[in-house]
Amino acid sequence: MSESEVRRTVEAVWRLEAGRVVAGIAAIVRDVGQAEELAQDALVAALESWPREGVPANPGAWLTTVGKRRAIDAVRRRQTGERVVAALGRDLDEQITPDFDAALEDRIEDDLLRLIFVACHPVLSPIARAALTLRLVGGLTTGEIARAFLTTESTVGQRITRAKATLAAARVPFEVPGPAERAERLDSVLEVVYLIFNEGYAATAGDDWMRPTLVQEALRLARQLQGLMPDEPEVHGLAALLEIQASRIHARTGPDGEPILLNDQDRTRWDQLLIRRGLAALDRARDGVSGPYAIQAEIAACHARARTPEETDWTRIAALYAELARLVPSPVVELNRAVAVAQADGPAAGLEVARALADEPALAQYHLLPSVLGDLLAKLGRHDEARREFERAASLAGNARERALLLDRAAACGS
Repeated sequence: MSESEVRRTVEAVWRLEAGRVVAGIAAIVRDVGQAEELAQDALVAALESWPREGVPANPGAWLTTVGKRRAIDAVRRRQTGERVVAALGRDLDEQITPDFDAALEDRIEDDLLRLIFVACHPVLSPIARAALTLRLVGGLTTGEIARAFLTTESTVGQRITRAKATLAAARVPFEVPGPAERAERLDSVLEVVYLIFNEGYAATAGDDWMRPTLVQEALRLARQLQGLMPDEPEVHGLAALLEIQASRIHARTGPDGEPILLNDQDRTRWDQLLIRRGLAALDRARDGVSGPYAIQAEIAACHARARTPEETDWTRIAALYAELARLVPSPVVELNRAVAVAQADGPAAGLEVARALADEPALAQYHLLPSVLGDLLAKLGRHDEARREFERAASLAGNARERALLLDRAAACGS
């Protein structure tokens, strides 16, 4: 195997195993910043060793072994006091057996779950949690994260550095929280994965409507959580939602990258494998009390099961949005309900719901409110009003593709 082939292999292994490697090291050093540095050291060791000695049979375990051994050395170097050394020695003797390689996998999944909960700790802002999660758990480079979120490497680097410093200053323990805190903390974890997916599925800024790298990373994180927390219905609800939404990706843009709205999409291009995965996850989510992600997955499933737009069960979708609004009151949810009501009961009924949101402060700069108003007004034949709403929506849209679509719709109303 050539050196370039080995490098590509190392990079592929790192993308798959980074979270587990960092998690295994963090279980020893109890500091995610230092754990990431030691994991990077293990990565450098692989780049030096594998071209000479060949790629090991279990490359992920190799990286974790090297990283954990360096972690132990670092801990012993850092703590030189006799009392601390003795305590650490007892700790390490319990964690690391003489047959080190055989013991590596004993707790690795628990360690990964701990790392996810630490990276998504509520003490951090949502965007900092997302960047840190993609870095530590997803294995993305700072440059990849910067490109995905359309910002600079230095900005992402600063966010990650500050996030690690904040976790250290807050003395966030490297553990899965107890039952009393778990629901709140799990909400934070799911929120981060959902944020990453949404930014990939409908980018808030830039020239491209979607960023597939973020979609794929969010799917991977959701699937990891399913394996790590199989008894949590909302974990499966989120996974179901993301799988079904992601099934439409290839149908959401035209040849030149222009957006294609849901009712205009070629449904033969929807990925049936992802739909089946999503529906299977939804079945698992139904084993518990339906939470907001499971309800949204039910809505997505209504679309996935409809072979044509006309077959969509809009009455059920409107009822599901009403249920979602009761569970998590939000003007954005209510705006989505307006769209469903318009489809189920006519544009005048939907317009009445949407108009009630006109004075909502949270929607003052939200381009989808005037976009929905424009669509409903156009369906009612009120084209001048619709054009003004589409123009207002375009002025608020941060994404270039979406802005162009809204301006085209405004022009169509004018003609």
